[in-house]
Amino acid sequence: MILTVDIGNSNIVLGGVKDDAIVFEARLRTEVTKTSDQYCVDLKILLDVHNVCVEDIEGCIIASVVPQVLNSFQTAIKKLIGKNSLVVGPGIKTGLDIRLENPGQTGADLVAADVAALREHKPPLIVIDMGTATTMAVLDPNGAHIGGCIIPGVKLSMDALTEKTALLPGLQLDQPRRAVGRNTVDAMRSGIMIGAACMLDGMVERMEAELGYKTTVVITGGIAKFIAPLCKTPMIYDKDLIIKGLAALYRDNKK
Repeated sequence: MILTVDIGNSNIVLGGVKDDAIVFEARLRTEVTKTSDQYCVDLKILLDVHNVCVEDIEGCIIASVVPQVLNSFQTAIKKLIGKNSLVVGPGIKTGLDIRLENPGQTGADLVAADVAALREHKPPLIVIDMGTATTMAVLDPNGAHIGGCIIPGVKLSMDALTEKTALLPGLQLDQPRRAVGRNTVDAMRSGIMIGAACMLDGMVERMEAELGYKTTVVITGGIAKFIAPLCKTPMIYDKDLIIKGLAALYRDNKK
């Protein structure tokens, strides 16, 4: 079994992949102050919960956008399974043609999502990942990563709205009943969720107009399942996109 680790700003998403099948998926909260021993204990508990033996893990691959956590987590993995982890970054073979001004600045999670999207869908593509930030990556008809955009995430916007306004309450990401809210909570829910959907629709429309061709839109991330149904743009929702991309990168680099 391959253990995939996606270290994001809010959560660490773990995946167990065996023979191209995802055996389990789990989440930990990202905490920069945790030691490698604490992460090691968390990992051991999660593996036990999912009935996974440490001996069954042949290797691990990590994508991280939080440098402060990466080293602690690498050490935790080493302590737990006795093997070094493969880290998505400089030196790893991705097969991607990244045509940016500074390709090295491309997030490891974006790389994994692009790799998985290209294996399952024909370009041109727009790959959306809705996490703490919402990222949109554009892959041209040849599959080259030519750019994209980074947007404040839905939960980030919601937290800012509730924390910076004295009279607005907190709320859950429930489905809005209508665009025109008739009370404060419904108005906030409409603005945050339908507003996010309209933003995605508008960005896809502008990107395609700029590119001069239509694209296939693939969307992933913890918030995506709430927002994608509200979009008018046809979108392919794949909650396991980054896990699949990391597993593919591990296999390609271990050949």
